[in-house]
This record gives sequence, C-alpha cells and structure tokens, in this order.
Amino acid sequence: MKLNEFIQQRYKAFVEKYTQNHRRCCIFVFMENVTSPAATAPVAFTESAMAELHRLQSSLALSEESYLRIGVKGGGCSGMSYLLAFDKKEEGDNEYEVEGIRMVMNKAHVMYVLGMQVDWENGLDNRGFSFNNPNATSTCGCGQSFSA
Repeated sequence: MKLNEFIQQRYKAFVEKYTQNHRRCCIFVFMENVTSPAATAPVAFTESAMAELHRLQSSLALSEESYLRIGVKGGGCSGMSYLLAFDKKEEGDNEYEVEGIRMVMNKAHVMYVLGMQVDWENGLDNRGFSFNNPNATSTCGCGQSFSA
C-alpha cells in the first residue's frame, strides 16, 4: 500500500469514528518525519506540469539548495491559497522527489493537499498551473484558493 493511500485510509477512519461519537471533533495529525527522497509525494503532477517544472528548473539559475515547495498558505477568496515555488528546505519539511525534481512540503500542509493533482494549462484563455484538490470543499472562480 502506498503512503498516500495509507494516510487517506487512516484519516477517513479517524474522522468517521470521532464525528459519529462527538459533537465537536478536534483532529490531530501526526506525521512521521519523511526525509527520504524516495518517499511517495502526497501530490501528483500531470505530464504537462512536469514538463513545465523541468523547463523552469533548467531556465532559472537555481542553487543546489533549491527545492520545489508545494503547500498552502492563508489567504485568497476561499481562505487558503496554494504555494508552488522554488525555495530552500526548512525545518519541519518533508522531502520528496518526482521525476528528478526535488520537492519539499511542510508536514502540516499534507492533510490539505493529499491526493491533489497539479496540471499545467497552456491555452488561449488560461495559462498556468491548476490544482485539482479532492480535499477542497469549495474553490474560488480562478481555482487558486480553496477551503477545506
């Protein structure tokens, strides 16, 4: 069983159990410190997204300390916005590698983006990264922010 499937299964079981028995539910997520680049990334990237990330990585003058950071931050129309940028690794980050791209994600962000797919759109009416997040209960019109 992949790490993503295991985490999703445990999270759903936890939520179902405690929301049935309690009026108020406090969810605490405990994640192991994942430092192995071989760990399965909690997000997936389409072929076009990976091509654009490889293009960006080769065209930017990035240092050896640069990683692709993916996660969330407060703000946007719906409450949270997506993070996708090259950055340095910080304390509390999990490290992953997908098709030669080294990525980091803050442990606390995993529960918001688990199972998300990132795509690159290069059309006349829309150009940029798009996020298909199964954890989002609502999204804004532009798709760059969400609530969970």
